[in-house]
Amino acid sequence: MNHLRHDWDAAEIAALFQLPFNDLLYQAHSLHREHFDPNQVQVSTLLSIKTGACPEDCGYCSQSARSETDIERERLLPLDEVLEKAQTAKTNGASRFCMGAAWRNPTDKNLEKVIDMIAGVKALGMETCVTLGMLTEAQSERLKIAGLDYYNHNLDTSPEHYGNIITTRTYQDRLDTLQHVRDAGIHVCSGGILGMGEARADRVSLLQQLANLPQHPESVPINMLVQVEGTPLHGVDKLEPLEFVRTIAVARILMPTSYVRLSAGRTEMSDETQALCFFAGANSIFYGEKLLTTANPDENHDQVLFEKLGINTTEQVPISTDALVPA
Repeated sequence: MNHLRHDWDAAEIAALFQLPFNDLLYQAHSLHREHFDPNQVQVSTLLSIKTGACPEDCGYCSQSARSETDIERERLLPLDEVLEKAQTAKTNGASRFCMGAAWRNPTDKNLEKVIDMIAGVKALGMETCVTLGMLTEAQSERLKIAGLDYYNHNLDTSPEHYGNIITTRTYQDRLDTLQHVRDAGIHVCSGGILGMGEARADRVSLLQQLANLPQHPESVPINMLVQVEGTPLHGVDKLEPLEFVRTIAVARILMPTSYVRLSAGRTEMSDETQALCFFAGANSIFYGEKLLTTANPDENHDQVLFEKLGINTTEQVPISTDALVPA
C-alpha cells in the first residue's frame, strides 16, 4: 500500500509534468490500478438550484452579476422540482446528486431550505453534494447533522494566478471553507479549472495546494474552461488537450486514493481525449445535459463511449481507503 504524501515540492510535481507522455501515463495508470478498478467510473449529476445574480466576479462564470451574459436570474428551486430531477438522475444511472447555488455564502434561512433538499435526495438512496459558496463553522456543522455527504468548493487555480481570475474573495477564504467542511466531518470535493490563461507552473501550484492539504479531497474535479460569451475569460487561448491529460495523470499520482473527476468541458473533448483521461486515472464524471448553466454530453453519448471502452458505472469503493479515514 502506497503511503499518501502531503509534502510535495513544486519541483517534484513539475518533473512529473515533464516526463515523456507514455511514461507519465504508465505511472499514473499503474497507481490507479492499485487503488481502483480501472474499468469503473462513478457518476454524479449536477443541478443548479439557484441560478444567476452572484455578487462574485469570477472571470469564468456566466452567473456572475458582473458578466454580460443572457443567464436569467432565478430564485431557489422548489423542493418538489429538485427531487423530481434527482429521481430522474438516479433512473439514468447517477449515484450522487450535486446541487449548486450561485451565492457568495448562504444565509441561514436559505441553508434550511437546502437541508430539506439534502434530506429528500438521501431518502431516494443517493449520495448528496452541495456547492453554496463560503461556509462558516456553524453552517458546516449544520450540514453534517443534516447528513450531507460531500461539499464542493474548488480552489480554481494557483494562488499566484488567482488574483487574475477573482478579486471578491481571497484564496485563504477558500481554504478556510475547506477546513470548516473537513472539521465538520463532511467529505471534501475540491479541484480547479484549466485553460484560464494560466501557465504550467500554475497547474503545478494548484495540484500542490490540493495534494498538500492535511487530508486529500475525496473528490478532485478537474474542469476545462467552458468559454461563455460575455465573461472576462471569453476568447482566451484554449488549453492543448494532451496538457489536460497530463494534468489528470499528475493529479492521480499525487492523490492516488481520491476520485479524479473529469468535469466541465467534456463537450469540447473528443472521445479519444476522454479515453486517455480515463486511462490516466480519471474515474468520475458528471452525467446529464447541463453543468449548472453550461452544456454537458448527453447520457446516450456517454453510454456509447463507456460501452466502447468497456467501462461500467457501478459505484465503486477505493481498494485502499486511507484517504477516507479522518486525519
